Amino acid sequence: MGTFTVEKFANELGLPATLLLEQLKSAGVTKQNAADDVSEADKAALLNYLRTEHGGIPKPKSKITLTRKQNTEIRKTDSEGRARTIQVEVRKKRTIVKPEEVKIAPPPQAKANNPEAPKKIIDEHQKNIRDDEEKRHSALAEAQAAEAKSKKEAAEKPKKEEKESTLHRPASKIGVKVEKEKKPTKDAWVDRSIKKRPTKTRQDAGGWRSPKSRNKHKNVDPESSFVAPTEFVSKEILVPETISVADLAHKMSVKAGEVIKVLMGMGMMVTINQVLDQDTAMIAVEEMGHQPQAAEDNDPESLLNIEDLVEPILEARPPVVTVMGHVDHGKTSLLDYIRTAKVASAEAGGITQHIGAYHVETSKGMITFLDTPGHEAFSAMRARGAKATDIVVLAVASDDGVMPQTIEAINHSKAAEVPMIVAINKMDKPEANPEKVKSELLTHEVIPEELGGDAIFVEVSAKTGQGIDDLLDSILLQAEILELKASKNTPARGIVVEGRLDKGRGPVTTLLVQSGILSPGDTILAGSAFGRVRAMIDESGKKVEEAGPSIPVEVIGLSDVPNAGEEFIVINDEKKAREVALFRQGKFRDVKFAKQQASKLENIFDQMAEGEIKVLPLIIKSDVQGSYEALAGSLGKLSTDEVKVNVIHSAVGPVNESDINLATASNAVVLAFNVRADGGARKLADSLEVDVRYYSIIYEAVDEVKAALSGMLSPEKRENILGLVEIREIFKASKIGTIAGCYVLEGLIRKNSKIRLLRDSVVIYDGELDSLKRFKDDIKEVKSNFECGLSIKNFNDMQAGDQIEVYEIVEVARKL
Repeated sequence: MGTFTVEKFANELGLPATLLLEQLKSAGVTKQNAADDVSEADKAALLNYLRTEHGGIPKPKSKITLTRKQNTEIRKTDSEGRARTIQVEVRKKRTIVKPEEVKIAPPPQAKANNPEAPKKIIDEHQKNIRDDEEKRHSALAEAQAAEAKSKKEAAEKPKKEEKESTLHRPASKIGVKVEKEKKPTKDAWVDRSIKKRPTKTRQDAGGWRSPKSRNKHKNVDPESSFVAPTEFVSKEILVPETISVADLAHKMSVKAGEVIKVLMGMGMMVTINQVLDQDTAMIAVEEMGHQPQAAEDNDPESLLNIEDLVEPILEARPPVVTVMGHVDHGKTSLLDYIRTAKVASAEAGGITQHIGAYHVETSKGMITFLDTPGHEAFSAMRARGAKATDIVVLAVASDDGVMPQTIEAINHSKAAEVPMIVAINKMDKPEANPEKVKSELLTHEVIPEELGGDAIFVEVSAKTGQGIDDLLDSILLQAEILELKASKNTPARGIVVEGRLDKGRGPVTTLLVQSGILSPGDTILAGSAFGRVRAMIDESGKKVEEAGPSIPVEVIGLSDVPNAGEEFIVINDEKKAREVALFRQGKFRDVKFAKQQASKLENIFDQMAEGEIKVLPLIIKSDVQGSYEALAGSLGKLSTDEVKVNVIHSAVGPVNESDINLATASNAVVLAFNVRADGGARKLADSLEVDVRYYSIIYEAVDEVKAALSGMLSPEKRENILGLVEIREIFKASKIGTIAGCYVLEGLIRKNSKIRLLRDSVVIYDGELDSLKRFKDDIKEVKSNFECGLSIKNFNDMQAGDQIEVYEIVEVARKL
């Protein structure tokens, strides 16, 4: 083993060799230069010296300074008589000196030849400290006992010399000096707060804080009051579309100040009530060590508080049945017989153009029906009906068979994985053929039960009532097999079936409750609309006090008409509902503007590539939300590469003045479906010459728009052959040029028509005639079997035997 020199020791410690030599000298180890050896004893002596010099043995405190701060208010009146309050802060400081100081002898210096000397010194030093603490605690206990004894003696001592006393000061005898009672002396280290015990107030409950409470735990041993920090637990945090800083901190079980600190570190100056968007909140959650998870749009679970999430108690509920099928196959008539009402007669054109919701109390149980339109334009309505339903009743006319919308309804029900019951309607007609219907449905994989399938076939008649009871029995049997259940003790939620704007009541929304109980006064959030339920009305127009699962109701009180198909939920906090609704409105607006901008860019590129595209701008106003959705979808399908339908604005409600102004600015046509323009809008439309079209049947609107688009198409150009001319002789004139003597073989030749010069059936020239004469007269046309003379514009290379084909370009109107 090599020698360990001063220089190597200095390199390990990172110190200059000269400084290490001075420290060794101070420690009593004499070394001359950096090449001298250093032993373990020298290192122990240096360690003992450094511990003594740099606070290795703590010195006992001889003074304690107590500081007290008190805030008071002074009310002062100025010269004009106005009073103002001045805040005054009083600070008091007291220094207590310990009278007797126990001196601890310095530990003896360790011997150089004893390597265990530093350990013995440290053990002796710790023993001295423990002895000093025990002495101090015993002195404190004695002082407290003496004070308690003096107080007891003072309380037992009888009162003397009470005569001629006043209320505030007792009188004394003349010439007798009253000595004040001496307070017992006690050790200066005793806490003064022990003597004066304050009366218990709200301060003890933690409500108010005072400067006195700072010394409350002064003499408590810090080791006994130490609370170990809890271990960090990473959670999976569900972050909704919008969330306030306070709610985000509540989800992570931390103080809001911690979240604010993290956000400020990210460069965001926020407050506890500020609302964060989803992306920012997820970054903050990730910064704090948790696992963020983005909630889906309209996810109701992310909007509820933890207190609202109770354990659901499932109970049986009525089935929701959707009636689907082709147009004019008797869907609404079938429901009318069940409900003993007449709705089909009130529909324009005898066809259903709205989605309706009804609940029927039968002798065998309650059933909720959704009636969907059968027209091809209402595909979105049928898809929503299949999404919200438990059982699909497919109505097929026995005399008509399977039609396009019947096939579409089958696909919708299969996509939603919903059981199907086929109602073969119109069995009262003599031309009814149910076997044909069954065979046609077999090709679309709808197999009846008697053939081993799962579809129930029922033959019914909406006029005579044949098979209606069997249909209801089949529905209730299927519902019993499905074991439909829903909870009533959770916040109400469901789906928006339809919405419209009523002139007197405002937005009226049809809701289908799927779980919970909806009552008047509940705060609803449905998409970008929110509000408090003012009234609930059933399908017959009667007010209802509550609506449970599978019950459809009309609700009044929302801020706007929500989109059909949106999910709704009841939230106790109206402020949170407003925040989320406004955020969704802004998000929808941003998405809408982005789509419009992208559409504009696409139009620009298309125009640059293929020439100018003709656009028909439209503004659609309808009675319900689903109608303008269906109308806009049907008109959008009419667009081609040359003409395009651009729906600038579509909304629910009557045509108003803002719609007319928008139509004027964009040269648009206003389509009013089952609504009318108000008085101011009609006058403004007449003065500005805005075209407002009124429709009550959807296919009439589609046909007229299709005709208008056909008129915007550029006409098709076709070539029409007029005749054939043969050149017999060539004449050359110095001033005129070459003149051909011709004979008209077929048809005729006109002066302004176009011609092609053919030589051996090959086109030599395509152009126009310069002149056409018969004898010396200029004529407009020459018919077959007549001779004529002609000259061709800008062409003289004609030969005898050439043929001239005469033709014209005809424009033919196109249709979509």
